[in-house]
Amino acid sequence: MKPDFDKSNGLIPVIVQDDASLQVLMLGYMNEEAYTRTLLEKKVTFFSRSRNRLWTKGETSGNFLWVNDIRLDCDGDTLLILAKADGPACHTGAVSCFNTHTSKGFLYRLEQIIHQRIEDNDDSSYTNKLFKKGINKVAQKVGEEAVELVIEAKDNNADLFKNEAADLLYHFLILLKIKGHALEEIEQVLLKRQK
Repeated sequence: MKPDFDKSNGLIPVIVQDDASLQVLMLGYMNEEAYTRTLLEKKVTFFSRSRNRLWTKGETSGNFLWVNDIRLDCDGDTLLILAKADGPACHTGAVSCFNTHTSKGFLYRLEQIIHQRIEDNDDSSYTNKLFKKGINKVAQKVGEEAVELVIEAKDNNADLFKNEAADLLYHFLILLKIKGHALEEIEQVLLKRQK
């Protein structure tokens, strides 16, 4: 299905979300030429209404938005782009033009960070060192963190409880990585159970 540029005088709104966290980064407009360039270059290109020309996000700042997926709404006149941002999306330096920085969705960003630390093979990285020790050590660490979380759950120190919960999630993500799975797969299992 192709966007209907005729419906709104040649321009359609485009919502850009971070592909990992799903945080809304910005809103822009595309004409057909901007859409075609975005498809070809895999970098988000808008039509600037104030400059009356095509504008690739990041062309001056270097903060490009790399396209991972493009979705068309049910009416065919609005696009949702899931992108990886090279830096802040907003010209003010904020992550989002909507001035929101939220921890929701950060687990996906953390999953990417864990992947990168392992790929970089950095010997100073705790994540990489643990990963190199293998499945038994990683699974043991998840078990230890789970026990520590249970112990803290029985007490009334909220900070310690939250920190142990964070440690468990972090190590669980490493376990998923070493097993060759992703957090989204676990979400899919949970989603199926909901039905």
